Amino acid sequence: MSYDALRTGRLSAPGLVYLVTTVVADRRALFTNFMLARAVIAEMRRSDESANVSSIAWVLMPDHLHWLFQLGDQVSLSATMQGFKGRSARKLKNLQPNLSQVWQRGYHDHAMRADEDLRRTARYLAANPLRAGLVAYIGDYSHWDAVWV
Repeated sequence: MSYDALRTGRLSAPGLVYLVTTVVADRRALFTNFMLARAVIAEMRRSDESANVSSIAWVLMPDHLHWLFQLGDQVSLSATMQGFKGRSARKLKNLQPNLSQVWQRGYHDHAMRADEDLRRTARYLAANPLRAGLVAYIGDYSHWDAVWV
């Protein structure tokens, strides 16, 4: 799907809950490196601390991120993602200077509807490492979190 197609019909509304997926450039498995994964997670937490988002659940897979959050009222969805991706890319390049592009351009977003179950979506995200065969038990995977845990 092209970058422009991802932007078609995009809605940014404060207080709305979004499921966002963003992918590493060339689908490289950067986040098998524990230090790089934790650096990205620290930037997600920074977004929470700045009140840009209120994270509900997320899972950082080896080559992509699924993030379920409620958008704050200070910045738009696109500004939130641009800031997160920019900060995390700079941090990763500082840790591993040979990195070129970190994230693919754009991201996929889904504004959650009132009839969609957030807990079910969070459980689905948390189970990604199980479905991918990365671990046998979700507790064995260290790159996910949910407010209900």
